[in-house]
Amino acid sequence: MRPLVIVTGFQRDIQTTLPGLSPQVTVHRRFGDLVARAGGLPLIAEPAAEVGELLGRVDAVVVNGGGDVLPEHYGAEAHPEVKMLDAERDRFELDLVRGAVERGVPVLGVCRGHHVVNVALGGTLIQHVPDVTDLDHDVRDPYDQPAHALRVEPGSLLAGVVGGEEIEVNTLHHQAVDELGEGLSAVARAPDGIVEAIESRDGRVRGVQWHPELMHPDYDDVQLPLFEALVEAAKERRG
Repeated sequence: MRPLVIVTGFQRDIQTTLPGLSPQVTVHRRFGDLVARAGGLPLIAEPAAEVGELLGRVDAVVVNGGGDVLPEHYGAEAHPEVKMLDAERDRFELDLVRGAVERGVPVLGVCRGHHVVNVALGGTLIQHVPDVTDLDHDVRDPYDQPAHALRVEPGSLLAGVVGGEEIEVNTLHHQAVDELGEGLSAVARAPDGIVEAIESRDGRVRGVQWHPELMHPDYDDVQLPLFEALVEAAKERRG
């Protein structure tokens, strides 16, 4: 059986055929495509799920992108630019990551998910990247093409996954990892030094700042291996 890989949903109000806005939990379709091509069985997870029971049934976790993590979770006062807060989603995803780490369930965090992983393990965030660098980290046109290069730490597990020590990625974020969470290492940085990837020593926990699900399929030689590594770690855990 294929490993069951959950992708956390983004809660938002969306216009449907019904009057008014409808509350939805959404996931970009490319997440499912990448998980399936990597050999996993994709499934959307939402905050209504009980974390312990969910982790007892799944083989790997992808923490999706979205709004900012409430600064109270890492002991900070809110910056004026903090936006799109969701306390329910924070609770769910932070508990999910901590529970996954305790159980040895592999985790991949994407953009906001990268931040969630770091905060869940005791790390902090830069609340507004333009305060600390002149490099534009929020390039939305085009959002599916490389915006800058990353230097991947030589000898890191990530370097083995992506096949080299330099890759090019898209960038759509205004926050970033600051102090690292327990057991995590910074394994990729932007030209200005901003942390763009983190991982645990065994590679079961990883976060990436860019959006692999939004990158054009022409760049799947880097994006797909991230999900293949996640699925492989899930298979190894199952034995």
